[in-house]
Amino acid sequence: MSGQLVSENPWQRRLRTPWRGLGLWFLGIPATFVGLWFITVVSMVTSFVGILLFPSATMLLRRRLDRYREKIGRWTGHRIERPYLPQPDHEPGFQGVMRRFIALICDPATWRDYLWVVADPFVALFTAALPSVLIGYGVWGYLLAGFAGKLIGDHGGNDWYAYIHVHHGYGDDPAQLVLTAATGTLFIAAGFLIGPKMLDVYGRWGQAILGPTEKSRLALRVRHLTETRSDAVDASAAELRRIERDLHDGAQARLVAMGMTLGAIEHLLDRDPEKARLLLAQTRESSAQALHELRDLVRGIHPPVLADRGVVDAVKALALDHPLKTEVTGDLPARPEPPVESAAYFAVSEILTNAAKHSGASRVWVDLRHERGMLRVTVTDDGHGGASLENGTGLRGIERRIGTFDGVLALNSPVGGPTIVTLELPCALSSPKTSPS
Repeated sequence: MSGQLVSENPWQRRLRTPWRGLGLWFLGIPATFVGLWFITVVSMVTSFVGILLFPSATMLLRRRLDRYREKIGRWTGHRIERPYLPQPDHEPGFQGVMRRFIALICDPATWRDYLWVVADPFVALFTAALPSVLIGYGVWGYLLAGFAGKLIGDHGGNDWYAYIHVHHGYGDDPAQLVLTAATGTLFIAAGFLIGPKMLDVYGRWGQAILGPTEKSRLALRVRHLTETRSDAVDASAAELRRIERDLHDGAQARLVAMGMTLGAIEHLLDRDPEKARLLLAQTRESSAQALHELRDLVRGIHPPVLADRGVVDAVKALALDHPLKTEVTGDLPARPEPPVESAAYFAVSEILTNAAKHSGASRVWVDLRHERGMLRVTVTDDGHGGASLENGTGLRGIERRIGTFDGVLALNSPVGGPTIVTLELPCALSSPKTSPS
């Protein structure tokens, strides 16, 4: 269910669904004209002009039906994914035009889109729009009972309403007028009663025709896995370069300097013991600094508290060192798998760093939950807002990193705040929960 439907109570939804169904039927009118243009272009594919026009006509139809998918998902609660197979890379010249034409004309979703624009006006009329038609017919019964029945009958028109002849005995038989009004009331009530069910049926019809087939779903899945694998390889390579750089510039340099200092101490032991003692003190201090840098490096690879206590306690430890006042809540009945814990931990770490640098916030709240097979992490700050996935690489990097686990990132950051970042990672809770001793 979409968030909008969840927020409505049953009576609100029952009152709104007839008009939403009518709105979906009216949306089919421009789609029908687009479908007529599409089939006109199809009729010309035996010529080069048709081949040139086919991609633009197909894209026009897809953009129109993308709006349909969004509306159906919002008003019926049935989310519809885009079903289209990946298109070949753009290539100039005749070969590129033909490759794109063949890819589009061989995509089953192209013809399912056309089936939709042909059949939907009739399907929508007897599903989504039917409740509003019944309500309109009920209102027409009131008008006939009030004045229209006599007016139509006096001018020789059809003055029947359902099974009732509303003109005969008009004014002499009030029971007939009451029966007409009662029948109209039944039609209106029926329209509101069946509205949610009809809209649900229409949503299922939309999923069946406008959603992906198994072939396209598999192709989209392969493309997603290819992209996330590439992102995972790039992230691993970048992490290895960072570790190598930190070792080379930090601990390794200190260890080399310590070796040289120890060599100098060997020569000074007999000639200048006092200077050798001073150099030994400096070497001991350098060894402590090298050990501290190695511990920081290990903590950056996989913090010991994360391995020992789990992601909730690790994030709490992270919050203790954060410059902003950070409140962490979470109650996981067991531990996620280690790779998922690590991805969630470093994602939260990056978000907290961004909040401290850019948000202007004074407080941050972190919540960790496991719901419906998902590890859900929500980070909220009271800053000035205005964050965007397009304007920076930090959140995009997090999105790519959790995408390796089929995770998703949602951002809500209106100007003026607050900023809410929500992460969802599919996972099973397998390891026993570690309790503090």
